[in-house]
Amino acid sequence: MAQATPDARPGASRVVTIAHHVPFLDQLAARWMAEVDNDPQRTGAGLILLPSRRAARALTEAFLRRADGRALLLPRIAPIAALDEAALALSGEAALELPPAVEPMRRLATLTLLVLQAGTAFGDVRTVDQAWPLARALADLMDEAEWAECDLRERLPEAADGDFAQHWDLTLKFLSIVTGIWPTWLEEQGVMNPVARQVALLHAQAAHWRENPLPEGQRLWAAGFSDAVPSTVAVLRTVLDMPGGRLVLTPVDMDMDADTWAALPPGHPQAGTARMLADLGVMREELEVWDDLPAGCVAAAPPGRATLLSNALLPAPALGQWLDPAPPPELQGLSVLHAADQQEEAAAIALILRQAIERPGQPAALVTPDRALAGRVATELARWGVIADDSAGEGLATTPQATFLRLIVQAVDAGLSPVALLSMLKHPLAACGLSPGNCRASARLLERAVLRGPAPPPGIAGLRAALSRTTQDEHGALADAPDAPQELSAFLDRLERALDPLLSCASGGAEVVDLLSALVEAAQALAATDTEDGAARLWSGEEGNALGAHLAELLTWCDVLPAQRVGALDGLLASSLAGVTVRGRRALRGREQVAVHPRVFIWGLLEARLQTAGTIVLGGLVETVWPPATDPGPWMSRPMRTRICLPSPECAIGQAAHDFIACACAAPNVVLSVPGRRQGAPAVAARWLVRLDAYLSGRGAGIAEHPALSWLEQLDRPSGAPAPVAPPRPCPPVSMRPRSLSVTEIETWMRDPYAIYARRILGLKRLADLEEMADAADYGEIVHDALDQWFTRYPDRWPADGEARMVRVFAEVLEAARLRPALAAWWAPRLERIARWCAATESGRRGDGAPRTVLTELSGRMELSGFSFGTFVLRGRADRIDRDAEGGLSLFDYKTGTLPTRASVLAGWQSQLVLEAAMIEAGGFAPDAVGHVTELVYWRLTGGHVPAQVLDIARGEELSDLIAQCRDGLRRRVAAYDTAQMPYLSHPHPGQEPRFADYAHLARVAEWSAAREEDMA
Repeated sequence: MAQATPDARPGASRVVTIAHHVPFLDQLAARWMAEVDNDPQRTGAGLILLPSRRAARALTEAFLRRADGRALLLPRIAPIAALDEAALALSGEAALELPPAVEPMRRLATLTLLVLQAGTAFGDVRTVDQAWPLARALADLMDEAEWAECDLRERLPEAADGDFAQHWDLTLKFLSIVTGIWPTWLEEQGVMNPVARQVALLHAQAAHWRENPLPEGQRLWAAGFSDAVPSTVAVLRTVLDMPGGRLVLTPVDMDMDADTWAALPPGHPQAGTARMLADLGVMREELEVWDDLPAGCVAAAPPGRATLLSNALLPAPALGQWLDPAPPPELQGLSVLHAADQQEEAAAIALILRQAIERPGQPAALVTPDRALAGRVATELARWGVIADDSAGEGLATTPQATFLRLIVQAVDAGLSPVALLSMLKHPLAACGLSPGNCRASARLLERAVLRGPAPPPGIAGLRAALSRTTQDEHGALADAPDAPQELSAFLDRLERALDPLLSCASGGAEVVDLLSALVEAAQALAATDTEDGAARLWSGEEGNALGAHLAELLTWCDVLPAQRVGALDGLLASSLAGVTVRGRRALRGREQVAVHPRVFIWGLLEARLQTAGTIVLGGLVETVWPPATDPGPWMSRPMRTRICLPSPECAIGQAAHDFIACACAAPNVVLSVPGRRQGAPAVAARWLVRLDAYLSGRGAGIAEHPALSWLEQLDRPSGAPAPVAPPRPCPPVSMRPRSLSVTEIETWMRDPYAIYARRILGLKRLADLEEMADAADYGEIVHDALDQWFTRYPDRWPADGEARMVRVFAEVLEAARLRPALAAWWAPRLERIARWCAATESGRRGDGAPRTVLTELSGRMELSGFSFGTFVLRGRADRIDRDAEGGLSLFDYKTGTLPTRASVLAGWQSQLVLEAAMIEAGGFAPDAVGHVTELVYWRLTGGHVPAQVLDIARGEELSDLIAQCRDGLRRRVAAYDTAQMPYLSHPHPGQEPRFADYAHLARVAEWSAAREEDMA
């Protein structure tokens, strides 16, 4: 075949574009068939190249629609990236001699080793989980350079000069080593980089077609391209040189002026098409526009919508055109959805898709690059029994099997700490040789009996030690039904046997392959049930097969990596699984018998190209999602990429913008969806929406809000005005009401009677937190214990070196508490300051006359009789009682937290110390602590800049009156609650709420207290 001269231009009919409002694939199929007069046999003669497999499948469906049930020979339809896999396999000698592509996992493992061997050139990169992402970025850089046909070995010396930071200089030195070593390694192994092989195949295919033209009557069309790398341009140029060749482009803006077209920035939606036409030597004016609708087709969108979007997204130098007169913007069928957050966005989109399929024959689709949004919408659609065809699949890293493996690694690496251990044991795949129900019940029992509160020592031995401190009665009381838990000691034995392969590697490093093998063995043992093998549960199904194949590749190729600790496995799994997708559907889990809906689709941007539907929702239109963030990667800065002629990161913005316009013109009804918040933070609307709003507002117009949010409000909100719940008023029988309370519970009884009802009558106790850290209560216990030990040793005399001894006592108590080293180091100086203050204060008190007796930590009780339902018992524990030489008693209370105010004590709201004084005078404590109370004193011991404070409540007659009033008030309260009509109210006194409200959620305080505050206002 004669070669076209450089100045030759293909005829207008050889390069065409299809208008935005015309369904692309239907037009393509109609034109292909029309050229052979719709002859069903001649239709099959030829080849159509498309950008993707999804587009190839969709074109096949378009041909079937055109055939309308008639028998038809289809042409060969192939994606351009799979030419070596399609039926037109290369027959050129050069193509057959190409080495195979290196396995992706093998390449990443070897590059990871090179990054690790670079030492500290890129920071402290010592483990595979740190090096693997850098290796992936390096592989992406090589692929990008190979697509751009940029020889890194030749161009890298030009990338840096004296203006660049030293870090980039080190990076370039490393890259030069890699680009020198890597080609040699590829040659030694007899393999090629995958992209390099694909590029070579495309060039070989172009050469083969030039040397061996298609037979007469055979057509070769390339369709749907909006941008192209050099190797693809070579194929497309060859297509145009063929006698039956034709290039059918995605919509091209034919109305843009020539100056603007010639200077399009890389982020513009037409920039890629302009570059491709320039590389092909085709002038935009030469394009023929196919804008007629095929018979039986309806417009994909109103014709004016593309003009509206094109004008709104003009590049900055051309924005002056916004001032030119223009017809009213075409807004028919275009609406916007402003959701509050991602969940509201997903629920509203599901309603839009559900409403769209009410129209027979009309497909509906969500188009979004946000896979999290896609998963939420699929779940919301399942609420209506609609299972969407999610062609993009889901990330393999988010599947249950992959999550289970990572949880196992995290649990072992954390020494089986409570949170990590329970996360593993409560995963649906965990069974430990039991039924899943028995395993979960055993895990819940282990949680309540052992793991709540302070964390046990690490490892299985630590769990057994913590278990030994519990009683079997407690275990039995916590048993669950119907799946009864296993006895905890036996359950820990099962757990140890299952985790033993990985636990044996936890003490030190091991080869990565050995770690992976141990993980697989442990995971299979943990997943095994009493009736099913663990391997069958883990590796069955589409997701299990994909994960098993991934692990097999890791086991095969990671033998080159150095020994690692167990914790590195988690990062290795996360990094190696990043970007890997599987054709799994989260919405189908548990609904395996439900069919996928034939007219509801969820497409990624690649799947959506060239597609049309009746309703399309463009979801996740926020910056960093759609459009994506422009990241040049860790290996090169933007100026360095420019110097070696790599594509600008903004080219990805241009492709995303092209997809935005194409999808916005692919359906009569299009909804632009923008969440107000994403991942808890405010989201910024996509730049195209901001431009569109600005353009329309200048013309006094705007996009209509879609009513889906109002539908959602009607769906999930009850009818009628909201009515706040009334505060609870439980009135249990008097026989069930407590006849004994402690002095601390009396304050709770006054401020929050409902807490007494929940704890003492319903028997509800607050569960301790998992891995509960030491807090102010533990600090208070240390202070109380130290002072108790001191006064037990020296009840009536003051040693000469009292201060030094008291400091030593505090230090001994702190050491015995066995706190975390950091916490002990934080508290030690505070406790020393408390000890020195106490020593100085006591020395002064003894100087005024030593107390004859000092009693500490005394327990007592006082019986109150004369009630209709029997005696009421008050219990208490006094921190310290001093008896002076005259027989008077001083009552002390130690506080390490907030000190009560004198006014609050006198008003009766904080009456603990006063009630203890009443108990003393009633003989409720030891015989040595019986008499007249002359002094009530609070010591606030914090150890801060001011180590302590003293609050003297009352003395003399004032104290006697206070004790009498407090005792009488308690009698009145007991009598009041001895009537069946007296309710246990929650927070009955505004302004006097308790500091710690453990039962506020049970009493729904947040619901009714807001209404009470509004009424008071």
